[in-house]
Amino acid sequence: MSAPPTILVPVKVLVIGPGAREHALVAALSRDPQVEAVIAAPGNPGIGLLCETRPVDATDPAAVTALAEELDVDLVIVGPEAPLVAGVADALREASFAVFGPGQEAATLEGSKAFAKEIMESAGVPTASAVAATSEQEAAEALDRFGAPYVVKADGLAAGKGVVVTEDRAAALAHATSCLSVSDRVVIESYLDGPEVSLFVLCDGKTAVPLEPAQDFKRIRDNDEGPNTGGMGAYSPLPWAPEGMVEEIVRTVAQPVVDEMARRGHPFVGLLYCGLALTSRGIQVIEFNVRFGDPETQSVLARLESPLAQVMLAAAEGRLAEIEPLQWSDDYAVTVVLAAENYPDSPRSGDAIGGLEEAADLEDVMVLHAGTATAPDGEIVTSGGRVLSVVAKGATLDAARERAYAAVDLIDWDGEQHRSDIALAAAEGRISVPTRG
Repeated sequence: MSAPPTILVPVKVLVIGPGAREHALVAALSRDPQVEAVIAAPGNPGIGLLCETRPVDATDPAAVTALAEELDVDLVIVGPEAPLVAGVADALREASFAVFGPGQEAATLEGSKAFAKEIMESAGVPTASAVAATSEQEAAEALDRFGAPYVVKADGLAAGKGVVVTEDRAAALAHATSCLSVSDRVVIESYLDGPEVSLFVLCDGKTAVPLEPAQDFKRIRDNDEGPNTGGMGAYSPLPWAPEGMVEEIVRTVAQPVVDEMARRGHPFVGLLYCGLALTSRGIQVIEFNVRFGDPETQSVLARLESPLAQVMLAAAEGRLAEIEPLQWSDDYAVTVVLAAENYPDSPRSGDAIGGLEEAADLEDVMVLHAGTATAPDGEIVTSGGRVLSVVAKGATLDAARERAYAAVDLIDWDGEQHRSDIALAAAEGRISVPTRG
């Protein structure tokens, strides 16, 4: 028997969060003809050009719930990880709102790397071998056990910058010691070879529906050099991806995790971000996040043609099994992140940004705000590490790259930095997947 048709209803949506990920969500929601209104809280200057914004402490469950009640919204989308780990989604559900975002217990998949490893072991999900070290001595022993390259992960939330991958044992041990100074454990893992893949999976507690895969770039400089960041760019789709890859990820990774969380009484409703490596031993999980990843979101949602609000509402209401197959543009999308001087350490802020309107006027280009603010004189200035995301679409990866970097070249502020090689290896056919042993 075929699934019943999706029922389209007008939706008033509240998006919680201040960054480029939320800007991308607002842009995609605004394209949905059934969306009655979008409100973002707290939003940012770029989001404010698309919809109403309201101030709120995004990590305060009572404040977010009160705002949702005041606005009388139909759907709340909680973007960042910190509000999810703080239990914002739980408070909203208790107030009878439809919420896209996991509850506090389910959000621990991102809030604790050790907990995520426990879930993967229980669910039989393939991942790197790991030790949750509780002392510097245990960390040192784990580093010696796994060998170089050394992989050290902060156990708690770290805004995408808690992971160190290095050949330098002293640097790895120093990061482990630093993590232990603020947490009672640090995760040491074996290194995974092969290209990395990001796959977003919509979940309603029972059903897992994948979006299109993407690849992001964590290092600050070209050729994957320098320290890890929250992400300096991304592209989608992946022309080098093996046939059947997405289906295998859902079957061996996403669905088992959804099933395990349900078995434990904490159904996962929202977005499960699967960060993976395609290794010589097959697909292996690097990490989970419990929300849309930045900057992959910008590239993936730029290509989505299905009505986003209806799909997210179906997830919030447990109806994902009823939705029609998602529709995607055949175009490629490339995202380049523009960062402030001295990012990812102590980024400088307050620099006036030029060229925003000129870049946004280019064909098939979006300029999404993350770390920006409006100065008293009305100028847009930098106010964070990753300041802007430039997203461009094209019929080929080369065309999308060319448009993205043409827009990047129009934007300027003192100390601006970006990578010049986003999606270059893929465009040149230099990415290969190891043969499974």
